[in-house]
Amino acid sequence: QVQLVESGGGLVQAGGSLRLSCAASGRLFSTDTMAWFRQAPGKEREFVAAINRSGFKYYGDFVKGRFTVSRDNAKNTVYLQMNSLKPEDTAVYYCAARLGPTASLTSEYDYWGQGTQVTVSS
Repeated sequence: QVQLVESGGGLVQAGGSLRLSCAASGRLFSTDTMAWFRQAPGKEREFVAAINRSGFKYYGDFVKGRFTVSRDNAKNTVYLQMNSLKPEDTAVYYCAARLGPTASLTSEYDYWGQGTQVTVSS
């Protein structure tokens, strides 16, 4: 099993920034790829970004340079730096992990964190 614990969410004004963190523990060989998804009320869970152990990054179409995913393999932690935040970025942000290459579908991920709330006020 892999345990994922997110942190760093909160309330921020539009145009502001937040940095989310996700610490992994357990069967770390199963964390080839770590990713971020988000889910707004009444909407499906949406892919945000993914990164593999080699540092290859893959982003959702809506990111458009505002978000940056990074990873510290020594700390088993993945980060999501979010800049120029908009009210439509308000959602619960989830960390996910899988054994295998980067992917963007929720069904392709084996492990999930509990989520951290991000609220962007206008």
